[in-house]
Amino acid sequence: MKDRPYILSIAGFDPSGGAGSLADIKTFEQHKLQGLSVVTANTIQTEDEFISVNWVEVDVVLQQLHILLDRYKIRYAKIGLIKDASTLKKLLGILNDRKITCLWDPILSSTTGAAFHAQADEFQELLPMIDYVTPNWTEIKELSGENGVEGGKLLSKVTKIYLKGGHSDQLAKDFLIQNERVVSFKPKNMGLPKHGSGCIFSSALLSNLALGFPEIKACLRAKRYTEMRLLSNPSLLAYHET
Repeated sequence: MKDRPYILSIAGFDPSGGAGSLADIKTFEQHKLQGLSVVTANTIQTEDEFISVNWVEVDVVLQQLHILLDRYKIRYAKIGLIKDASTLKKLLGILNDRKITCLWDPILSSTTGAAFHAQADEFQELLPMIDYVTPNWTEIKELSGENGVEGGKLLSKVTKIYLKGGHSDQLAKDFLIQNERVVSFKPKNMGLPKHGSGCIFSSALLSNLALGFPEIKACLRAKRYTEMRLLSNPSLLAYHET
């Protein structure tokens, strides 16, 4: 039996399993990867109601990270819900030192409307430390100050931006933006809204990169995987079996 590559999620815990670390691990498993997890926060929520976020102490987050990095050969890591820019900087410093490919899914608010970060622009100086950033249209505006693709072009001068079509008028059309060069990805299947679809996409993208697929194909495979989750059932919680 072939060994599965290790892949890491650094994210919040969602008790509904639709988003955060549980959604990441489900996605990693479906891609035949061995998922590991560092929990940054415990949230009290379901797929349609958000009550609160309870942040894990930064020292505990770092202890979780160190023990995993010391034990397992990890080459790819995704960062999701994070307390603040200071915490993100500490995590990225450790991951960069280990030459680990980093993807940040900038969760600035929940799909149920809870805001996590008041000053999103404080993250801008950290973008050169990240390999891929996967914002939706609301998040790209908060991060860059510009709308849509123009905001992506601005940030793509220092990192690769995958602009998800969520929260836009582009009918789920996505864009990979590198050094202001834009590649678009049209949807094949629209599906139904799902809690945590952004988490699912970003972990699917990182999974395909970890499996060695070329960048464009990794993006396409991740988009198709996410679309199939949107089609998996009528509820707000996706089924992950393939």
